[in-house]
Amino acid sequence: MTQTIATKTRRRGGGRAARIAQQQASTGNDAVHGGLPGGRYRPLSQADMVAIHRAALTVLERTGLADPFPELLDLVLPKGAVLNDHNRLCFPRALTEDLLSNAAREYYVHARGERAGKDDMHCTAQSVYFANSGTAVTTFDAQTKSYRPSTLCDIYDFTRLVDKLDNIHMLGATVLATDVTDDFTHDMNMVYAMLSASQKPACLAFRSRSHIPHAIRMFDLASGGEGKFLKKPSVVFGGCPIVSPLRIGRENMEILIDTAKLGLTVDLAVPPQAGATAPATLAGTLVQAVAETLACVAIANLITPGCPVSFAAWPFITDLRSGSFTGGSGEQALIGAAAVQMGNFYGLPTSVGAGMTDAKLPDAQYGLEKALTFSLAAHAGANRVCEFGGMLGSLMGCSFESMVIDDEAGGMILRSLRGIEVTDETMAVDVIHKCAIDPGHFLGNPHTLSFMNSEFVYPQLMDRERTDTWEGEGKVDLLQRAQDKAQDILGVHFPNYFGAEDARVREEFPIVVKTEQMRGNRS
Repeated sequence: MTQTIATKTRRRGGGRAARIAQQQASTGNDAVHGGLPGGRYRPLSQADMVAIHRAALTVLERTGLADPFPELLDLVLPKGAVLNDHNRLCFPRALTEDLLSNAAREYYVHARGERAGKDDMHCTAQSVYFANSGTAVTTFDAQTKSYRPSTLCDIYDFTRLVDKLDNIHMLGATVLATDVTDDFTHDMNMVYAMLSASQKPACLAFRSRSHIPHAIRMFDLASGGEGKFLKKPSVVFGGCPIVSPLRIGRENMEILIDTAKLGLTVDLAVPPQAGATAPATLAGTLVQAVAETLACVAIANLITPGCPVSFAAWPFITDLRSGSFTGGSGEQALIGAAAVQMGNFYGLPTSVGAGMTDAKLPDAQYGLEKALTFSLAAHAGANRVCEFGGMLGSLMGCSFESMVIDDEAGGMILRSLRGIEVTDETMAVDVIHKCAIDPGHFLGNPHTLSFMNSEFVYPQLMDRERTDTWEGEGKVDLLQRAQDKAQDILGVHFPNYFGAEDARVREEFPIVVKTEQMRGNRS
């Protein structure tokens, strides 16, 4: 727990907080869950998708990927890929279409321990989950409203916070441990901090392929013993194997190769940036993003046919006035949803970045940008809406307070995904007749009581009180309420899900985070 979080702010006695606690003690929240179906929002017509698909295949066949290396060529050239006159790796149209027809349409990411089964993620058919990621280099301090370098303890703290947030379904390294400089030590401690803090499914990225066997060993220790992880993988392997425009990033491509050889889920992010590393037009950026993503899908399937792969086209937007990345624009929301729609066009599991607000703190800009990008991605049917919890400042920072705000927003978005169930019981014609005649309202009616938990999401942070009540209780804003909730969780929730295996992990790996630091003692 950071020093900022460790310092408790004032607590308000009674009032709104007490009423909410009493309500939650008697009222559950069964209205939403991960995996609800999306796909209703379709910014592209069928003709648009066909045109983009054909254009992307042309790019793969004619332009291809620069910087192929011998190991990759040895794997894919004998199976139909070719080198063109520019020494670029190309994929003939017929080969790509054949690989797509046989690609995996789904995959599972399993939860561990007590969460196993009930919190597993089944990525298929536009089922929507909210997933963390980001590796921001700074952490937001709500008290000073400034940013400091992120640390290994922050990774543990963000993860244990997510462990208690129901609407964030997948773990990811939201921040970078800037205090651990050695690559191997960093990766092993990142894995340790996250697996000790939660048993939810995870997506992790590594700095070197050589770290993967060691990470799998730690996954086994967290999963109950040798070989357990490969039987029910609880982690997918991320990275950026393409450097736009259309160049291979060797280190992450090597990780893709090794992951595919193991038959594990290959996750990736392909982030061409409109106007900078991709065409300025949204359609052109989308064509390039689809081509780059299909290249990764093709490579994984050439290595291991049917290997599960995420269609992770993550097209980004440039503010062409400055050349900087903008994560919260309307164009970002639109093109992200269109990229998801293209993944659904191929019938592949999808992921996309969203919630990448340019705001520097949770304010009106933050709420507008997050709501737009989250909602459009979810309603487009992204299996995993990534960068979900806590990200600020165009992915440069992460915030504990934002994490709990985004979790609550997730519940509201999931409720909109679920839609309206129309049955005789829910249309309630007889109930309307009875209540309209006497007593003239529906409060306390058995029909109301039977649906109050399953029909509605009840927020904890969003203020629904009267204005005079809000004024009388101190005019507390959303940021303060979020800080209170984050502190309430981080002040008491110090898990270590390695349990008895923790000593063995510390013997086998260079774990630098101390046990007492995982209990809040950071002095």
